[in-house]
Amino acid sequence: MKKLLGGTVLAGFALLAIVATALATSGSGVTKNETLALGNVADIDVKVKTGDWKVNIDTKGPSTVAVSEIRVAPGGNFGWHSHPGPSFVIVKSGTSTFYDGDDPDCTPQRHPAGTAYVDPGGDTHIARNEGTEELVLFVTRVVPEGATPRIDEPNPGNCPF
Repeated sequence: MKKLLGGTVLAGFALLAIVATALATSGSGVTKNETLALGNVADIDVKVKTGDWKVNIDTKGPSTVAVSEIRVAPGGNFGWHSHPGPSFVIVKSGTSTFYDGDDPDCTPQRHPAGTAYVDPGGDTHIARNEGTEELVLFVTRVVPEGATPRIDEPNPGNCPF
């Protein structure tokens, strides 16, 4: 009976994985996604205060820090996805238009060249190149050591695309 039940549970997880993969949305127009540097670090516990400015980065357990260059052609997008940790994004050229899967109004957050933004991780989102120029991003991610930095997610259905 235990073997039968265990096999049924494993088959159920396998079916769930197949269904989740089938529902995931893939990106389009991504012409480059290159990891420029990658390294592991033990616990991070950094607190700095300079005048009125301050930063606090605190992790528990080892992390992987990765820097990537990503290019997206006009009309392209990353597909709906999430990350297990924060991403610090610098927009070198073009405009990154970011949509949050939890926003019922599907409000675009536009980030033009020369700006930066933080994707805090843990939420479903999509970034799109809705402009006419190539979108070039430099992204620094901090994720748990050994974690997959990107998790494909199904379309949450809050946006018309």
